[in-house]
Amino acid sequence: MARAEKNLLFPSSFMLACAMNPCPCGYYTDPKKACTCNTTKIQNYMSKISGPLLDRIDIHVEIPAVKYGELTDLKDAESSSAIKARIEKGRAIQKERFKNDGIFSNARMNTRLMKKYCAFDDKAKALLKTAMTELGLSARAYDKILKVSRTIADLAESEIIQAGHIAETVQYRSLDRQF
Repeated sequence: MARAEKNLLFPSSFMLACAMNPCPCGYYTDPKKACTCNTTKIQNYMSKISGPLLDRIDIHVEIPAVKYGELTDLKDAESSSAIKARIEKGRAIQKERFKNDGIFSNARMNTRLMKKYCAFDDKAKALLKTAMTELGLSARAYDKILKVSRTIADLAESEIIQAGHIAETVQYRSLDRQF
């Protein structure tokens, strides 16, 4: 923090999770209820989140309303223990990767480490280039995409980032594509 010629450092490590409606009335993307907001009102609402702030959020996705049938469905889903095991395996991969780098996760990679550990195939490279140019993404968004893609590749136990990993990650940048 810098203010009035003084600098303070607050060392911290945290995960930020936040939520917002798609528009002031909350129904912009709802298939059952009509949104009462006009385009200008929606754009003004969305502009309350500045681009530089949005760039610093790794993942942003739209979550549709949950239907009653989905809430009461008794179908077996992937168990929490299976999800936990997959995450622990991914974390172990990262721990081993960074054992000599002084960090513990993909999110902590600097530019040098991203160049070292974020190798991708030609299809992934082409897809990333298309996403960057077509969506007009920033350099910071590029870094976020690489880090999240590296994590998705780790969860899939893939040495290199593949096009599918990039595609999944770009889908997690929904607010970059909104307007």
